[in-house]
Amino acid sequence: MADSSTTDLGKGKRITGGDRTSLADELRQRYDGGESIRSLATSTNRSYGFVHRLLSESGATLRGRGGANRNAKKAG
Repeated sequence: MADSSTTDLGKGKRITGGDRTSLADELRQRYDGGESIRSLATSTNRSYGFVHRLLSESGATLRGRGGANRNAKKAG
């Protein structure tokens, strides 16, 4: 759900100052609401690394990777 603040961010456009802070806050709220970094990157037309860095800078607690747990014991 991209709103007006995320739709004018062209790919590769440098984002600094207040724009960066407001984008970081918005992405953090969406991430905390359950969206993935990859979906946030797609909706804002930014790279995965950029979104990951912004979330880290904003103090978000990043979730672990999904998928099967390789150390889980098999029931048998």
